[in-house]
Amino acid sequence: MTDSNGGERESLAPVIPLFGPRADTTDAADAADSQPWHATWIAERAASERSAARAAHPSTGTVPVVAPAGEDAPAAVAERVLLRKLRTRSLSIREARSVLTEHDLDEADREGIVERFLSLGYLDDAALAEQLIDKATSRKAQGRMAIAQGLSQRGIPREVIDEALDQLPDDEAERALEFARSKARGLEGLDRDTALRRLAGQLARRGYGSVALSVARRALDEASAPPRHGVRFEP
Repeated sequence: MTDSNGGERESLAPVIPLFGPRADTTDAADAADSQPWHATWIAERAASERSAARAAHPSTGTVPVVAPAGEDAPAAVAERVLLRKLRTRSLSIREARSVLTEHDLDEADREGIVERFLSLGYLDDAALAEQLIDKATSRKAQGRMAIAQGLSQRGIPREVIDEALDQLPDDEAERALEFARSKARGLEGLDRDTALRRLAGQLARRGYGSVALSVARRALDEASAPPRHGVRFEP
């Protein structure tokens, strides 16, 4: 994710236990263990449907026969596509729904897939927000305003964003000053007003709007101050 959240691939994908068939399978037990991932999903879906049916018919305890979906069924194909995306980039729930809308599924099927992924921990907006905030503060030197905007663009709900930002320490000014100091030396050839305007603009674009001007002044003052020398006392 860049400052404007465009184009950069995220590398925060959750660990998804997808296992294909092993080449060294030699017996029936091993073969059963090495079934492709979509067979596991199909079995889980069938079990979930049987449980729902039991709950719907408690008096009889009967369970309607549900034919498992084939691997080429639209729902199975959509699950595979979503899993492939999650292996390379974490997605918010809204982003996952957007992926599923590209397939010929009704709303119930789409929400069923989302609910299964949520229950397995493959989708988690709160965890994604924490990961993105950590990256934004430690690697991108972003302030709260820029972080909140970036999370919103990823489809994370406002209440989740606010809760995640509340966990940040109250060090906005310190982080802004650290960033400003790293940029101030490169502005030494400019007049004071131009340097101040440029540095304050950089801070504002990083999401430090409320402290941008005062922090820029301090960083420029420090950069232009003469070096301090220790006092030497003669014996």
